[in-house]
Amino acid sequence: MNVNIALLTVTDTRTFDNDKSGSILVEKIEEANHNLIDRKICKDNKEDIVLILKEWIKSKNIDVVITTGGTGLTGRDITPEAVEEIADKHIPGFGEVFRNISLKTVGTSAIQSRACAVLANGKYVFALPGSSGGVTDAWDGILKHQLDINHKPCNFVELFPRLKEK
Repeated sequence: MNVNIALLTVTDTRTFDNDKSGSILVEKIEEANHNLIDRKICKDNKEDIVLILKEWIKSKNIDVVITTGGTGLTGRDITPEAVEEIADKHIPGFGEVFRNISLKTVGTSAIQSRACAVLANGKYVFALPGSSGGVTDAWDGILKHQLDINHKPCNFVELFPRLKEK
């Protein structure tokens, strides 16, 4: 089953031309035969992030929102706080599993990641780090499997509201 995904890069410095992490995710979304419905870049500004997330979670054409960037502890990192504003339910296991996977690639630096996931208006929202290694770890270690309807014993796709409507 094809998953409809919107991708937001949160950054004060990147453009579509040099957004390496966003480009990695676009490639991985395409390799998995999912649909990239929308892609945007916005500054590390909570109100702007929330506005985009609210627009996307209202869309019937989007199942999943992935953000990259703004999940660290420094400077203007504000993505988890923006995601919190739209959350209906938290998925704490996502961040726990992500940091466990990251531990193997970046060691104890994994503790600095605030990668998280929530359900918002029946949509999954995943906030990933802005690093190319972080998005690769998250996709290859979690999302690739959980966004595959054939992954057993369970996956996120089988819980999509649009499947229940049929």
